[in-house]
Amino acid sequence: MLFDTHCHLDTPSFDADRADVFVRAHAANITRFLNPAFNLESSRRAAALAATRDDTFAAVGLHPNDIGQLSDECLCELEALAGAERVVAIGEIGLDYHWDTHPRPVQRAGFVRQFALAQRLQLPVIIHCRDAYDDLMETLAEVDIATATQPRVAVLLHSFAGKPAHARMAIAQGYFLGIGGPLTYKNAHTLRDVVQSVPLTQLVLETDAPYLTPMPHRGQRNEPAYVRLVAEYLAQLLNVSLEHIAEITTATAYRLFRITK
Repeated sequence: MLFDTHCHLDTPSFDADRADVFVRAHAANITRFLNPAFNLESSRRAAALAATRDDTFAAVGLHPNDIGQLSDECLCELEALAGAERVVAIGEIGLDYHWDTHPRPVQRAGFVRQFALAQRLQLPVIIHCRDAYDDLMETLAEVDIATATQPRVAVLLHSFAGKPAHARMAIAQGYFLGIGGPLTYKNAHTLRDVVQSVPLTQLVLETDAPYLTPMPHRGQRNEPAYVRLVAEYLAQLLNVSLEHIAEITTATAYRLFRITK
């Protein structure tokens, strides 16, 4: 059984056929789903969707491109939403220097405030990072120093796209890497090198649906059923069975998000 640890099933892209998307995923042996949010409204929707299904969990938070929403009132609502039974993480939060929708100091400050919320609630953190890995790793190191007397929270680098050096730093800190459709892309040589060099027990699978569709469906809407394509590709890359990939990555996802059923 496989676990899609990052799929945006609350978005309008799935309004017309959301029930069928779940049916297709289950037919492909994907039986657990984690729906991270990207803004306050998405956080509400993700929590609400998770509350209606036994196979779905949610994360709440503000994506760096939506960090302009962050306020004391917003943070209070995120904390309230995070208290729901099936909300298991804070995310996706982080840094995005590709779009640079907000000034970088604003992004970093918003990321640190939300990380502090996760630390206070002792919830894992799902991190979005695009073209900002040097600053991200530096910021995480500063957060570690500032919170050294508190228990650490688990960190997942969603859709990992950093350099091998970033991967080594992440693994050394006990972070987890999210691997999705880009692994299957023709030019993803660095990502394939990273995946082959890190412990399988530090990897989880994801789609980022409706985005980042794996081959051979690239250009179409992504959906959780396609996480099986990622798993199959990873199995071939590592020369192990699909069953082994499913067993290890699903167990890791359960451990990372502290899910017991």
